[in-house]
Amino acid sequence: MLVEFRVQNFRSLRDEQVFSLVASKDKTDLDTHAFQTGLSAVPSVLLSSAIYGGNASGKSNVIKALQYMRGLVTESASGMQPGQLFQFQPFRLDTQSGEQPTTFEVTFLIDGIRYQYGFAMTASRIVSEHLLVYKAFKPQRWFTRAFDETLGKDVYEFGAGLKGPKHMWESATRSNSLFLSMAAQLNSEVLQPVFEWFSQKLMIFNEDTPLGPDASIQMLLQADRREAVCRFLSAADISITDIDVQTDAQQRRLRFHHVTDQGQAIFELADESSGTRNLLFLAGPVFNVLDRGLTLVIDELDTSLHTLLVRELVRLFHNPAINKAHAQLVFTTHDTSLLNAPSLLRRDQVWLTEKDRDQATALIGLYEYSPRKNEALERGYLVGRYGGVPLVSQGLGLK
Repeated sequence: MLVEFRVQNFRSLRDEQVFSLVASKDKTDLDTHAFQTGLSAVPSVLLSSAIYGGNASGKSNVIKALQYMRGLVTESASGMQPGQLFQFQPFRLDTQSGEQPTTFEVTFLIDGIRYQYGFAMTASRIVSEHLLVYKAFKPQRWFTRAFDETLGKDVYEFGAGLKGPKHMWESATRSNSLFLSMAAQLNSEVLQPVFEWFSQKLMIFNEDTPLGPDASIQMLLQADRREAVCRFLSAADISITDIDVQTDAQQRRLRFHHVTDQGQAIFELADESSGTRNLLFLAGPVFNVLDRGLTLVIDELDTSLHTLLVRELVRLFHNPAINKAHAQLVFTTHDTSLLNAPSLLRRDQVWLTEKDRDQATALIGLYEYSPRKNEALERGYLVGRYGGVPLVSQGLGLK
């Protein structure tokens, strides 16, 4: 489970920003909206969270930052050539940030053990990297790596918890690759679960990796899962009774069977509305995540979806009978009605992004504004009580 994400000097996120899924001490809906970890340092981790903000406020950059970190972990050992530069994306609206490193750190749980992993990078190299493992209250520092400019090389320190040929992994790690990635590629048994959390347990969808039909098609090829997908669409008041997957010249086509009181018809994917397509494309990842206890991150979850459908999607993650594996959903949205939906979001599940005068993004938890339990959150948000709303000039500049 994702516990916390930190990022600094990435796109509009100039100063360090912290996104946390650690539940507050508020007991409201705690049993359904959070997972009780049994750990004293992190007693409860939230199962969902929503990020709000005006257009260009930087909420999508929070998702892109996590995606960028994931990409470096999964690809730096195998996808980078010696001497190849990173696609460095620092804050660009001042003269200092371009010379400073970008830093990422993520904390997550695997089988009840807390891992804290992070690194800093410039355009040309990794300048630091670390992994702390909390098998008890006090952390074990498995490894640290820091570039020594005087020596012109990386200096490593290893802890007793990291087993295996550490120095072989060190010598194989290039300046533009992560030690974690290289060690996992060289079959480190103890670091493999950490690598696999990024590569297999964190799913991210946004404009760079949009939702598509592939995951849902795989489910439709299984009879029991096809029935579940059709029920999922029918629950949204869509008259689809069945979906066929036909293979033609190695291309798969979807055929949608619609039945009403007046008759029936078969439609192609292109004939369906964008809302139906988005809901279908969501079905595969959502079922997969719920089944396997993964973390699903989606930018603009409400695109082409009715607000009531978005509410029900979120509620799937709060239903203990469905979310047995403690899957998580993190999403950005403009749908303010979710804030007032009964028992949908706790106050610590809501985050806001806004830009300061320097156009740097600040990520702030709604809980920091101490809203009352029965406060009308949607109205408070729209009137700017908590920030995170665009400052719209009258008439959008039109005369």
